[in-house]
Amino acid sequence: MAREQLKNLTEPMYYILLALTTPRHGYGIMQEVERRTEDRVRIGAGTLYNLLSRFEEEKFITQISEENRRKTYRITDKGLGILKDEYKRLRQLVSDGKDILEGIG
Repeated sequence: MAREQLKNLTEPMYYILLALTTPRHGYGIMQEVERRTEDRVRIGAGTLYNLLSRFEEEKFITQISEENRRKTYRITDKGLGILKDEYKRLRQLVSDGKDILEGIG
C-alpha cells in the first residue's frame, strides 16, 4: 500500500489516521471517529482492524502497547506525512469548488 496506491485516502482511512494523532485502542478509534464526525462516519470492526493491519504494515501507525488483547496504536511520522498530504489535497478541492460554485449562486 505504497503512497502511489493511496493517491487519496477514503474517509475511514483519513479519520482513523486523524484519531491516531492521540494514542488509542481500536474501540477508542471507533468512538473518536463517530464523535468527531457527529456519527456521519461509522467504521465497523472488520474495516477498522483490516485498515489498522494495512497501516501497520506500511508503517503509517505503530502499536505502542497491548493489555488483555487490547492493542494501542499511534500515528508515525510517515503516517502523519500521509495525513498532512491528504489534508492539503482536501483543502485544495474545497478551494477549487468555492472559486467556481460561489460564483454560480
